[in-house]
Amino acid sequence: MDTLQIIKDILQDNLEIDPETVTLDSTLESLAIDSLDLVELICDLEARCDIQLGYPENLNSVGDIVAYIESL
Repeated sequence: MDTLQIIKDILQDNLEIDPETVTLDSTLESLAIDSLDLVELICDLEARCDIQLGYPENLNSVGDIVAYIESL
């Protein structure tokens, strides 16, 4: 599973964020992802990846999200 690509796809579909601008170093703030957008992203990731993320904390960048998912 390419977690980064899945995140890029979700962000493009839901928030119309250009996937080319999304990197592991991209912060949620720099992508203008607020707390509600993050909840929606987590729900979509759970559905697409068939995982349960629970209530992760300290997710500040796309890389943080990828690392958290891959640690499950």
